[in-house]
Amino acid sequence: MSKLDQSKTPLFSVLKEEYAGNNTLAFHVPGHKRGKGADEEFINFVGEGPFTIDVTIFPMVDGLHHPHGCIKEAQELAADAYDVKHSFFAVNGTSGAIQAMIMSVVNPGEKLLVPRNVHKSVSAGIILSGARPVYMNPEIDEELGIAHGVRPQTVAEMLAQDSEIKAVLIINPTYYGVATDIKKIAEIVHQYDIPLIVDEAHGPHLHFHEELPISAVDVGADICSQSTHKILGALTQMSLLHVNSERVKVERVREILSMLHTTSPSYPLMASLDCARRQIATQGRELLTKAISLAHYFREEANKIPGIYCFGEEIIGREGAFAFDPTKITFTAKELGFTGTELEDMLTADYHIQMELADFYHTLGLVTIGDSKESIDRLLAALRDISNRFSNQGRRLTHQLLKMPEIPEQVLIPREAFYRTKTKISFEESIGKICGELIMAYPPGIPIIIPGERITREILNYIKDMKSAKLQLQGMEDSELTTINIIEEK
Repeated sequence: MSKLDQSKTPLFSVLKEEYAGNNTLAFHVPGHKRGKGADEEFINFVGEGPFTIDVTIFPMVDGLHHPHGCIKEAQELAADAYDVKHSFFAVNGTSGAIQAMIMSVVNPGEKLLVPRNVHKSVSAGIILSGARPVYMNPEIDEELGIAHGVRPQTVAEMLAQDSEIKAVLIINPTYYGVATDIKKIAEIVHQYDIPLIVDEAHGPHLHFHEELPISAVDVGADICSQSTHKILGALTQMSLLHVNSERVKVERVREILSMLHTTSPSYPLMASLDCARRQIATQGRELLTKAISLAHYFREEANKIPGIYCFGEEIIGREGAFAFDPTKITFTAKELGFTGTELEDMLTADYHIQMELADFYHTLGLVTIGDSKESIDRLLAALRDISNRFSNQGRRLTHQLLKMPEIPEQVLIPREAFYRTKTKISFEESIGKICGELIMAYPPGIPIIIPGERITREILNYIKDMKSAKLQLQGMEDSELTTINIIEEK
């Protein structure tokens, strides 16, 4: 239960009432001077409000790097809402928060245990920190063709095998809404008295409803990051970083965040985070009950449509699937002969519906506190129409399930590889070479190969298959991947 008054919005209130409300004359940056110097078409479209509170650091509005006023109070309210020791506004999104978390708990050369299906920001954090990654395999659902979480047994085995591991990073839940037994994992990790880092980008709402998977902050995560813009009502780029253990030095976290954060954070964006916290803290259960109900309605109706399947709670109990967030709707039209990418493209082009991501088989969307029965019905109507159009055409997928390659040999730690001189060669001739680039599928942003790893025939073929299936690849210098940067062995 909250100890503080969660109806307050200290940052937003100061900006709205004390700064904008008093018609303060601006002789400070930004140069648009409360919108007076902004492009006319742009300000007419977005309105004057955001410009009136778009300010820089001065005593009235506090400063993110050394907060002592309204920002400090706003962060304390966030910590109180989530029942953690400390919360920080993360203005570089959860990507920046993840990098800060890694740099806060792992020193150069120290080992960090991570799942292979991590977001690219984890790889970036490993490079920035100089950590030595030790990878563990997530559980692959062969039926669905997606990766779930890491089993507690896997974490226990890896820690028992390597006494040099200094911290463990876990994803909870996955992009697809599947959660592992994070409580059990926390218990295992803490037997070694090392910190558990949790990438909970897709879980800022979990703490506020009992029908959702339990949040990592409630079961022992030492440090955790959440994308308040992904699921809640904050504007894009706004996230929270929570510290909830003495195993993590809060001053170190503050120091790292100050290094990574811009010195000119957006006050309108931070104000949106302040208000999103108020909304979820005071109305969260009611709003989430509605979202969960709408997601259940979508899943029930979608599974009545010929050729459409949307998985749900039936996956609980499979390896790596301890719990499930029903607000993630992941559906497939493979029985109609469409890949997830083809279905997404069709929804966008023909029905003006934009989904969150597509993989080989699936298209994924989010049902949030911003949805209504009307929005759900519009998506269902589009899927029914697609089914009617293609049910009797006898289409079949031309590709088989794409299985992630085995984790390749790590020849160099990522940071060392990042700074080595690179040589550009033909992609076809790269087998056996040390990769000098990060290549990933985005979304969801999972690396296929990381700088410092040896390229295998399996990896090369997997990348070719992904390109053939028109799945998005990012990170490489040559977008067509006819060439690739490699590191020559000494």
